[in-house]
Amino acid sequence: MPIPESQLEVWSHQGSITQSSNTYNSIKNALQHNDVPYAGKSYSIFLQGSYGNDTNIFAESDVDIVIKLQSVFQHDLSSLPDDQQAAFKTLHSDATYTQKDFSTDVLQVLSDNYGVDVNAGKKAITVESNGSRRKADVIAAIQYRRYSLFKSLDNQSYAEGICFYTSSGEEIVNYPKQHSENLTAKHQRTKNFKPMARILKNLRSRLIDEGLLQAGTAPSYYLEGLLYNVPDEKFVGNYQDSLVNAINWIYEADRSKFVCANEQYYLLYEGSPVTWRADQCDEFLAAAIELWQQW
Repeated sequence: MPIPESQLEVWSHQGSITQSSNTYNSIKNALQHNDVPYAGKSYSIFLQGSYGNDTNIFAESDVDIVIKLQSVFQHDLSSLPDDQQAAFKTLHSDATYTQKDFSTDVLQVLSDNYGVDVNAGKKAITVESNGSRRKADVIAAIQYRRYSLFKSLDNQSYAEGICFYTSSGEEIVNYPKQHSENLTAKHQRTKNFKPMARILKNLRSRLIDEGLLQAGTAPSYYLEGLLYNVPDEKFVGNYQDSLVNAINWIYEADRSKFVCANEQYYLLYEGSPVTWRADQCDEFLAAAIELWQQW
């Protein structure tokens, strides 16, 4: 039998908001204090991830925070012709304050404020939960620009993202602002995209609990991207109707053409640290269909 509408309704609800908001504000205040080492530089602080996109479920407690240095940027000129690349290089020089310097300063600020609760991980700086404060992952990034045009400082075009490096030196480039804006736009068009994203995440959690799916196979970021590709007109009727429409459409579609919700990458692509593996997507779909049929 299908998963009951009453269960899907429960799964559609958003997780904790108050504790996550308090955690974000606490860390943001620490990061933007007037005596931080980077106080004289241009930077911004914002949320990414499920809480930032209003798609968090009760099982997701982490708060994902980005502090992005605007004063310097990494870039991709590969789409520009030689003359435009030359024009860019003539007008720009290498930065003296790097992402590594920035990350070191951010780590120091967080350590000064939260002590032993702070740990530098492979990608993010973790501030462990303590009392009412939730666990938070802080990414210290710099601006990233993927250029499509550069003729002068007054005549240029680029997609702006974030760039940071793992502890092993691997470059990670992503576009959290575009991801968030696109999810919100789709929700406004469909009226129930974000509740459906929460349903899909809770369904994933149930699959893991019942041993039908291995943990880590279907991260929330990729599930949001998967659902983002479903045409708007499939989000109709009650949650049962929308879920059946979405899963059936995804199952029959050419998933090699799916894009990430930021529309900057293909969703299913081998060898990239910011894309999903096709076989993991297949595993999730097969397990989701099995759970639906055997409920």
